[in-house]
Amino acid sequence: MLVAALATTACSNNNNRIAFDGQYFRAKVSKVDKQRDVFTVRVRDVSRSLDGARAAGRYEGIAYCVENYGSSDIDWTVGPETPPEQLTIADDAIVFQGTCPQAQDT
Repeated sequence: MLVAALATTACSNNNNRIAFDGQYFRAKVSKVDKQRDVFTVRVRDVSRSLDGARAAGRYEGIAYCVENYGSSDIDWTVGPETPPEQLTIADDAIVFQGTCPQAQDT
């Protein structure tokens, strides 16, 4: 019974994954130097599709800012719109860095 439950959980997790350019990417968001508003997104398996990896990085950055600040706005230092020749790909991964603009008090 436990095996069946674990198998069902594994299937539902795969069904919730989002494909970018027809591929699935592993991505991780981390805050920079304990500053919650400044973050990096590391996207692995870039060789599958650079366009897909860029879209996955954008998605993860937006999700992070929405979760923490309620806004999808991002000021990218290096991001999905950075020209490909200016991106650094190492170990089949790309790292973007951005800042979630904090809400202004009015």
